[in-house]
Amino acid sequence: MIREPVFVLAILLGVLALLFSLARHRRTRRFFEIVPLLLFAYFVPMLLSNTGLIPTTSPLYDFISTWLLPASLFLLTLSVDIPAIIRLGPRLLILFLGATASIIIGGPLAYLALGRYIPEELRDQAWRGLAALCGSWIGGGANFLALGKEAGATDSIINVMVVIDVLMANLWMAVLLFFAGREKSMDERIGADRTALDELRRKAEAYQAEVRRPVALADLLLMLALAIGGTAAATALAERAAGVLSAPGGSAGEPAAPGWPAAIVLSLKPSTWAVLCVTALGVGLSFTRLRRLEGAGASAVGSLFLYLLVTTIGAKGDISGLAASPALSSVAALWILFHAVSLLVLRRFLKAPIFFAAVGSQANIGGAASAPIVASAFHPALASVGALLAVAGYVMGTGAGLLCMFLLRAVHHLID
Repeated sequence: MIREPVFVLAILLGVLALLFSLARHRRTRRFFEIVPLLLFAYFVPMLLSNTGLIPTTSPLYDFISTWLLPASLFLLTLSVDIPAIIRLGPRLLILFLGATASIIIGGPLAYLALGRYIPEELRDQAWRGLAALCGSWIGGGANFLALGKEAGATDSIINVMVVIDVLMANLWMAVLLFFAGREKSMDERIGADRTALDELRRKAEAYQAEVRRPVALADLLLMLALAIGGTAAATALAERAAGVLSAPGGSAGEPAAPGWPAAIVLSLKPSTWAVLCVTALGVGLSFTRLRRLEGAGASAVGSLFLYLLVTTIGAKGDISGLAASPALSSVAALWILFHAVSLLVLRRFLKAPIFFAAVGSQANIGGAASAPIVASAFHPALASVGALLAVAGYVMGTGAGLLCMFLLRAVHHLID
């Protein structure tokens, strides 16, 4: 197995270089027009890690997630058209909230259908682990731990749910990336109104054509200085703010009981705040002349960072974990299926583009690390939409997860 981070990086870059070469080749170009390249950028590293060539865990993966994700969002939002995003309308928000509701309802229904097949020795902990999983699928890691603690989940069931969470969420992301390659045919099939979405894309492409210029070394250095510097500043600020917010308060050094706004703030990880701060910085600078860096390839560099992130997410997908608890994995799979069907039915009723359903779903199940990836698979100009919705998912995660936990406990008493 190759474990040295630099060698692993070389392999991942080689995979991307090969895929992009195939996507441009005259004999294979048509295939990649049907099946998105991002899908292969995800599955090929997963194949390499699960066959033992590269590891499923590496400091490289953490580095890319911590530093290149925020940097990519900065570069992708530098030329964002905020008014055009606002004109996407309320259907995007409705599908996002619909995705949340389907997760709250789907877990208890899946547990009701398959809970009796869970081994007796696991059954008392199963609903508690599923409650933690709901926190992750609506919010993120902080919500996962908060719900697990609230439900009384043991470390052993938490470890099993971590494996199921990563695997199921990543497989679902692969399905959403596949949708990105078929969006127009899927939207035409239901007569979806794509007016606002197509207008946003048209304006983004027109602006790129207007400001396009030969790439200069000075432009690349400025992009990297702003992206990496902004990420470093946002990360330091987020960590410092998290330390201040979590400091004890109240009288006699006792922790003060936070109200719900403070509880929401405290539930967000520093990495989430860093993503939010960098996205806000990119949006703010999009109103300045720095927006013209798009003509020198700002979104292309940002996309490179995102593609690298996709390869690391795929490499971390350890499918051997399914054997740990096939019954619990089946519950999670049925849960995802219910979520998918519910969302597609709601989308059909609203006649909304598949992009709205995909980014609304991934903002819940995937979070800040992967929602921008799914959004950018439809168009780089849409990455910030995924980031902002993912933060909203973090805010809702614990409260919505508590509701799901009560339902799961009720189902447990029913089938026990």
